[in-house]
Amino acid sequence: MFRLILKEPPVFLRDARNFQILFLSTFLLFGIWNLGWETDILKIGVILATGLAVQSIGIMWSGAPWHSLKSALITCLGLSLLFKANSYSTIALCVFLAIAGKFIIRFNGKHLYNPANFGIVLTILLTGDAWISPGQWGSSAVILFLVGSAGLMVVLRAGRLDTSIAFLGTLFFLEFCRTIVYQGWDYDFLMHKFTNGSLLLFTFFMITDPVTTPNHPISRLLWASMIAVLTFFLGNWEQIHTAPVWALFFITPFTILFDKLLVAKKFQWINA
Repeated sequence: MFRLILKEPPVFLRDARNFQILFLSTFLLFGIWNLGWETDILKIGVILATGLAVQSIGIMWSGAPWHSLKSALITCLGLSLLFKANSYSTIALCVFLAIAGKFIIRFNGKHLYNPANFGIVLTILLTGDAWISPGQWGSSAVILFLVGSAGLMVVLRAGRLDTSIAFLGTLFFLEFCRTIVYQGWDYDFLMHKFTNGSLLLFTFFMITDPVTTPNHPISRLLWASMIAVLTFFLGNWEQIHTAPVWALFFITPFTILFDKLLVAKKFQWINA
């Protein structure tokens, strides 16, 4: 009996979404209390209420399982960390687009875009009242440790560590060649780019969404590398500080092609 208990992990450990909810909530509280973010609590309330409401309507409309509310909560927490807007209506619009997009834009039985990524990009394009704040996390060693270690635990549970490594490794190689080899700058300039909380949150919590990444491991490696190349171009030649978010948006449709070329089992969340 004791062996059976060891082989069967606790309910909380069976679903990577539980880790994501815990860690993203921790990051949000850390930012408010320790980094001095000027956060409107009511705006966070609007994000959570809108997201869970739209997800509930989508569940009743599509017959999706109710445990998918966890995914909506993760999206809401991610938006609370990355997305900024002046008006409550803009915030509500972003959340609506993020959650509703999961039920409308679908391919082969799964939603195509990462919800937070989809909502953020469309709201920025549709309004003049939305932006991303990549610098609010700073680049301290504490943030690097917290976000990196927590994110690693999440991707290990979700089986998408390959995606994080491919993206971060490719981007680091390109930045190394440009910053160190070509420009001859010190390593401090290079490391400053990679000790950023927003980049690590993107690497471990947005790009690794197991439902919207390609199904096959080889496809994920190629897909993540493509995102890194576009991030490198947009960041260095177009001076877009939020380049990873835009790169993911534009590369995501290639998931359809990759899933057709290399067929593999589709990821499914468990009810835990």
